[in-house]
Amino acid sequence: MLDDFMTRAALAGIGTALAAAPLGCFVVWRRMAYFGDATAHAAILGVALSLAFSLPVFAGALVVALVMATLVALMSGRGYAMDTLLGVLAHSALAFGLVAVSFLQTVRIDVMAYLFGDILSVSRGDLGVIWGGAAIVVALVAWRWSALLTATLNPDLARAAGIDPKREELVLTLALALVVAVAIKVVGVLLITAMLIIPAAAVRPFSRTPEAMGLSATVLAMAASFGGLRLSYQFDTPTGPTIVCVVAICFGISSVAAGLTRHGRARS
Repeated sequence: MLDDFMTRAALAGIGTALAAAPLGCFVVWRRMAYFGDATAHAAILGVALSLAFSLPVFAGALVVALVMATLVALMSGRGYAMDTLLGVLAHSALAFGLVAVSFLQTVRIDVMAYLFGDILSVSRGDLGVIWGGAAIVVALVAWRWSALLTATLNPDLARAAGIDPKREELVLTLALALVVAVAIKVVGVLLITAMLIIPAAAVRPFSRTPEAMGLSATVLAMAASFGGLRLSYQFDTPTGPTIVCVVAICFGISSVAAGLTRHGRARS
């Protein structure tokens, strides 16, 4: 079964969606989209370091993503606005990563594959990493769901309930770094944030509870991954961007439907 590259690609897309979508809900609720973007951009530096030291790409991307998240946490509130700090770190890490890749003369590397993903080249080993990482992220989010939700909605209420908001932020940061490392093979560093936030944003207007939003975002992301893969195969388009295009179209339809629903309620 896994000898079919399309089957491996489909499983990789579904695994990535399973990891990214529930976490994306917290990214949307906390307005952390730029933070996710900065972490993803930093991953290309991790790719370069992994190849330079003959380490697994997953390990390098994960370590650098964690370092980026730690730097942001340490430097925030020290005279720089958060969006400025994230912009500087994100684009600096991406630039240093691309420059570092250019020095790898003995290693052949397709930079575009890491920037925009190369899901069709996913191997059995990559599938193991993707689904293993997805399992850890899903287990982590499920375990800390109530605490994460309370800390997201009201930090003061969280403290009164004995929940440390900083600890929950650290859990979220760890999970985000894992998603970046898992998704780099599928959609690439430039499109990871899209898979985090767009499914969650698309289902938000129609979700009555946080749990429903997390489940709906996961279903939408998985469907978009499979649909984007089929369209990419049919029309010979880049697979990672095609998956993001599909989920972006879903967001557009969702926005129009939500607007019509609000208009109808206002008239009645």
